[in-house]
Formats: sequence, C-alpha cells, structure tokens
Amino acid sequence: MFEKLSTVEVFYEEMRVGILALATDHRCLFEYDPVWINQGFSISPFYLPLKSGLFAAKAEPFDGLFGVFNDSLPDGWGRLLTDRWLMSKGYNPADLTVLDRLSLIGDGGMGALIYLPGQNTKDEKSNREIAFYAKEAAKILHADYTGSLDELVIKAGSSGGARPKILITIDGVDWLIKFKATMDPDDIGIIEYEHSLKAGKCGIEMPETRLFEGKYFGVRRFDREHAKRIHSHSAAGLLYASHRLPSLDYASLMKATMALTKDINEVAKLFRQMVFNVLIGNKDDHAKNFSYLYKNGTWQLSPAYDLLPSYGFNNNHTTTINGKGKPEIKDCMELARQTSFPEKSAKMIIDEVLEGLKS
Repeated sequence: MFEKLSTVEVFYEEMRVGILALATDHRCLFEYDPVWINQGFSISPFYLPLKSGLFAAKAEPFDGLFGVFNDSLPDGWGRLLTDRWLMSKGYNPADLTVLDRLSLIGDGGMGALIYLPGQNTKDEKSNREIAFYAKEAAKILHADYTGSLDELVIKAGSSGGARPKILITIDGVDWLIKFKATMDPDDIGIIEYEHSLKAGKCGIEMPETRLFEGKYFGVRRFDREHAKRIHSHSAAGLLYASHRLPSLDYASLMKATMALTKDINEVAKLFRQMVFNVLIGNKDDHAKNFSYLYKNGTWQLSPAYDLLPSYGFNNNHTTTINGKGKPEIKDCMELARQTSFPEKSAKMIIDEVLEGLKS
C-alpha cells in the first residue's frame, strides 16, 4: 500500500544529504545533514549553498519544491504514466504531495539523488523487445489503456519530456530510447538520430547515440558511468525557471554557466549549442533542455540532447537570443558582446557550425 509521508530523506550513494519536509503553506523545507556539510558539496549552489540551517523553497514554479529535487520528478510522458498508474491502483493523483512523488521515485530517478523511504516498484523483469514498449506506449497515448502500466512506469523512471520513452540496459549499457508521440512524423527517430550526427560534426559534445531497429532513437545516459550515478541539475531547476513557458534568455544561461562552472570553455559549449539550435530551427530549447553535471569535484555542462528541428513556443525559440524569439546569427554575435564572450571565439564557433552543417 502507498504510504503518505511527512518527511523524505535524501541520499547520494551511501551518504545522507539531508531531509525534506513540507511546511503548512505547502512549500518544502530542507536541511543538510551535518556530516554532508563537512564531506559533501552543494547539490544546488545558487539556492542550496552548503551550510547549516533550514532552507525554504519558493512557491513557484515547482509547486513548492526545490528545483534540484524537482529535477528528479517526471513530467510529460512520465507524469502521464505515473498518474494513470496511481488511478489504476485506486489513488487520486491530486492527493499526492511532492514528497509522496519523490518517494515513488525512490532510487529509480535520473541523476544521483535517492529518496527514502522509497516506494518505487523494483524491476524484476528482464528487458523485452524495444518494439513491445513502442506498441504499448502508443496504446497509452491513444486510449485509457492500463495493460502494461506497471512495467512502463518502471521503465520510464523519472524521465521528462512529452515523447514516450524508456530507460533500458542493453549489453551492460544504460540507454534512454524514445518513441513517436501522437503528432510526430513516423520517421521522428531517424530525424533525431541524423541531427545528433550533425551536432557531432559541428563540434558539439554529444553522448553516444544509436538508431535501434532502424527507427527508435536512443541516447546513452550521461548520468550513469560504469554503474556510478552522476549528479545532474537542469538549468530549470538551477535557476528556478519554468520549462513550460519562455523564461530564459541565452545571456542568462551563459552567465549562469560561467558562475557555476567558472570555466569559459563550458560557456563556449553552450554558445556552440545555441548557434546550432538557431541554424537547424530547434526552437524547443527550454530550460530543461540544458543540464549540468557534478563530476570530480567540479560542475560542467552536460552533453547536449534533444537537438532537432522543432516548433517551440508559438514558433519562437523558448529561450530567447538577444531578447528575440526569432533570432538571426547576428543576434548570437550581439549576445557574445553583451556577455563579454570573446568575439573572436564566437565568430570561430559560428563558422565551424556552418561548416559542419554542410558536411
């Protein structure tokens, strides 16, 4: 039976990071564990600095939850699955608090954080054929189907985004594999795969990608390395920026990246991704489509993902460039000047991306 909770403990590997509780105004409270303060790191440097004391989350945009923990929760497809699964078990999804939802994630989420007590169902089944999951996902999208919910909820984990997807291990490698959404063209997997290859030719750091069975796009998970969990944090969670509505400009992202990583090379990676998005028409560049990883004691921009032509918000870039939703390359150069990013480097990156797209 599902248990309603008043507190949730947060762990990283075997270490207790701290404890989450819910205040009477439905905002979350968090306190670091004293041992973690001495031996750990800030899991969200801008809003949860590594120090003692009680932190209170903002009411919006994450329903009173801290951004770093909201990153652990599913949205889009994952939220649809979870809510339908809850209803199939006799629960009203609206009755669950954010702490309840974190406990459902338990140790099955993206990134490194684990929530105890965990109430997620363990995956005791071996992997089925990818085509099976694709067919079951299509049934769920088109009807109130519940046949494979138990299994699909496990396979979805805390993945975000609107497109159906599963998290699966193949030959010891952890993959995220996407399927067609209702409005997608039939060859959406091929389209995304081809653009992942183009991104690589343009010098963008990409995780390994693969086209499974000739049509299902898969990306190797960058939050797992040799069975080790890697702490990840989206720009949305880091900056308390909504990914559902336009909330950022690339100038803010570049400044945040420099403040977090303290490395101009990481800023250059973001600038390159921005240029690529403009040139291919990837307008769905919302705040959750940029992430950071904490590795070897430092923060870095994650490998790029979700790079393909898309409509965005009213056919505008969700993250603006030079304040514009329909920017041109000259706006990228203006952004470089605004953020003190070296103009010579900006011009070189633009030329390299243009050349990469020709090949």
